[in-house]
Amino acid sequence: MKCPYCGNAEQKVLDSRPAREGTAVRRRRECDHCQRRFTTFEEPEKPRVFVVKRDGTREDFNREKLMGSMLLACGKRPVAIQDLEHAVTSIERHIFDEHEQEISTSEIGELVTDELYRIDSIAYIRYSSVYRGFECPQQFAEIVRRMQKEERARTAESKPNGKASRKAQPIDV
Repeated sequence: MKCPYCGNAEQKVLDSRPAREGTAVRRRRECDHCQRRFTTFEEPEKPRVFVVKRDGTREDFNREKLMGSMLLACGKRPVAIQDLEHAVTSIERHIFDEHEQEISTSEIGELVTDELYRIDSIAYIRYSSVYRGFECPQQFAEIVRRMQKEERARTAESKPNGKASRKAQPIDV
């Protein structure tokens, strides 16, 4: 690390503390040559995963882009930002754990629909309509019918205490 003022490579660390919600370390340093102080941040390098788009082009995975698409689907819905943040973190963790170099947009789309199905049915339908390219009202009606059928099955199979006996699964259209 070089001093930003004089370029000297020798300095001493005066103070270190956690920063950015524990994901980085903030260090206060003093240059041995010019005695000026400056702050540095140290954080682990995230792995690099590329998203392969439908046309074959690749781009870096972008957490903000993922969050933006989910926020759009949840527009004017009673969905807490914390729920979306948790969902995006879950998707991001899955991507970095299961895919070393690249993942297709269709795989990401499936992960998003799984999370939105759990969070809000209307957001799920909205996202699915764009992701799966709905072209007619019948496709919307079909997904609603399948969701109603799933809900009836869950209700019929519920335990005496009112809890469902199996986890709901997203519906493929």
